[in-house]
Amino acid sequence: MAVLGGAAGSGHWFSALALGVTLLKCLLIPTYHSTDFEVHRNWLAITYSLPVSQWYYEATSEWTLDYPPFFAWFEYVLSHVAKYFDEEMLNVKNLNYSSPMTLLFQRFSVIFTDALFVYAVHECCKCIDGKKAGKELTEKPKFILSVILLWNFGLLIVDHIHFQYNGFLFGLMLLSIARLFQKRHVEGAFLFAALLHFKHIYLYVAPAYGIYLLRSYCFTASKPDGSVRWNSFSFVRVLSLGLTVLLVSALSLGPFLALNQLPQVFSRLFPFKRGLCHAYWAPNFWALYNALDKLLSVIGLQLKILDPNNIPKASMTSGLVQQFQHTVLPSVTPLATLICTLIAILPSVFCLWFKPQGPRGFLRCLILCALSSFMFGWHVHEKAILLAVLPMSLLSVEKAGDASIFLILTTTGHYSLFPLLFTAPEKKNLFLIGWKLSTSLAWGLWKSAVNLYSLLPPGG
Repeated sequence: MAVLGGAAGSGHWFSALALGVTLLKCLLIPTYHSTDFEVHRNWLAITYSLPVSQWYYEATSEWTLDYPPFFAWFEYVLSHVAKYFDEEMLNVKNLNYSSPMTLLFQRFSVIFTDALFVYAVHECCKCIDGKKAGKELTEKPKFILSVILLWNFGLLIVDHIHFQYNGFLFGLMLLSIARLFQKRHVEGAFLFAALLHFKHIYLYVAPAYGIYLLRSYCFTASKPDGSVRWNSFSFVRVLSLGLTVLLVSALSLGPFLALNQLPQVFSRLFPFKRGLCHAYWAPNFWALYNALDKLLSVIGLQLKILDPNNIPKASMTSGLVQQFQHTVLPSVTPLATLICTLIAILPSVFCLWFKPQGPRGFLRCLILCALSSFMFGWHVHEKAILLAVLPMSLLSVEKAGDASIFLILTTTGHYSLFPLLFTAPEKKNLFLIGWKLSTSLAWGLWKSAVNLYSLLPPGG
């Protein structure tokens, strides 16, 4: 840690920040945890006690394995450490199993793997322009960036209370971004390809990576006006990127291709039958759409235009993960959400192609891809807002305009994560608050996206 602190700036403030947040995470060990705690315990049991051929078929628990193969192998590695804590947690039939040692192991496994996130933040600090830094430590961009990333409120809630491994995964993403800033394009592509095979939600930002690597790496030169110089295309660079992605995909999916199980794996990864919205907390466009449908249905009932017997009992505000048919407005399909998402990301992708503006232009496009997918995607989790919040941190410490957008984005985004702190009985009593919260925050996040788009032309 001392080495990292010295490299990041004078003194050992980086080490102190990293150590301080680690101690805070330790204090959070006995706090409330969600069903995701049992999800990951079950995945430990599946990967430890069953052969690879049964991993994506096992269904003793309702929490079936639905992450890509690299994450399954990640759980497999953890399980061989977990057996020294409490081997009973690795029994597939021990549903909802919990013990003090199980709690300690799973909490500490998150804290330990967060070391990758700490290293990634350290690397990102190298990419920040610190020339305009003030004399005080609190005025240094690298210090500010380290604070808002290492002590990110959303990650603390999601990983160390709610329970997940997002710190480890975001560490991979931030490290890949840092490598692109450092002109280590193949390494950045390798890290992102590996990340996709750990958790496929990062497909949200794949267009930004694809366009940037093609435009700024595979084409080696631009014309004076910034447009692409077509004769500068490098087949060797395309081949190196292609082989990198192919190698990672082969390592991940190869065993399941050999077992003829790829359809089964993909059916687990993309369960479109789960419905348009994840519970009712994600504050995106569909929250506004659902609210309008609810309002119109209430008005229709009051005016006796609608038949009460034809209105479905399941509601988008029930907190359940399920399919939902809208009452008045047209019901939304996965294809419709895909089209809306693609339309939303097109301006930023076009800007990245025609006006690359270097790594910062790529980062701006990545954030807009994440926000577009969050606002219009199918079955979006509330935690997906961190895909935009964390990368936006890098832009916020360099320009006042980006800092003002970051303030809106991080405030509304983190506030939308508050429901993760509530237990099931509290959620049942607060579902109306959650519905109102989702619709109001959707407007705040929409405003952030619009402001970001307004900065695209002069950005970078």
